[in-house]
Amino acid sequence: MTHILDSPVWAALTGPHAHLAEVNGQAARYHPDVAPFATLAADYDERAWADLAALIGPGTEVVVAGVISTPPAGWDTVAQIPGVQMVATNLRAAPDQEAVRLRAGNVPEMLDLVARTEPGPFKTRTIELGTYLGIRIGGKLVAMAGERLHPKGWTEISAVCTDPAYRGMGLASRLVRAVAAGIVARGETPFLHTSAANTRAIRLYLSLGFALRQHTMFSAYRTPDPAPLLTDSAAAP
Repeated sequence: MTHILDSPVWAALTGPHAHLAEVNGQAARYHPDVAPFATLAADYDERAWADLAALIGPGTEVVVAGVISTPPAGWDTVAQIPGVQMVATNLRAAPDQEAVRLRAGNVPEMLDLVARTEPGPFKTRTIELGTYLGIRIGGKLVAMAGERLHPKGWTEISAVCTDPAYRGMGLASRLVRAVAAGIVARGETPFLHTSAANTRAIRLYLSLGFALRQHTMFSAYRTPDPAPLLTDSAAAP
């Protein structure tokens, strides 16, 4: 049997995040304004890639998470980013009095902070995935963290970022603990993903009480181009 975190995107899109999902057979994705991720069913077979191609559309890039096999002929690999999946095993979750709940009206300044810090994909509707908390200094949003994937019983902590001018103050650690406090209060377990090359972030999460669960891969693929239309001359016998 596989663990639910072996296919967290599928588990989220067919579970608590079903209202944000687009599903076709053995393929599913978030609405593009919410998140760029697509995936295949946990027990997919060879038909699944065709389901995904039909869902995404021809000649379109898509980020596929948690799928190990190589797509069939006609698909192009655009990029692959090795990552790690970590789960909270000894995390001291704690609310933070200075952390404020961020809402839809805060999205423009959240997008500005993301553009300056590049914590990972963040779209105009990403805030709909869960709770996002931020810390302000002098009225300026300088750090934030929030919830992303939500398989049943688990919630991913994501978008952990701090303005470069305010790093070294422990803001990220405080926000991770604060977001985790809300997750734990629901009876769920926090987990997260980060790039395997981001050793600084991995060290931080280990120090906070996360443990490595598995290595994973985030792959960007381009779906097969549409079949060329036959001209009259080409179609003639």
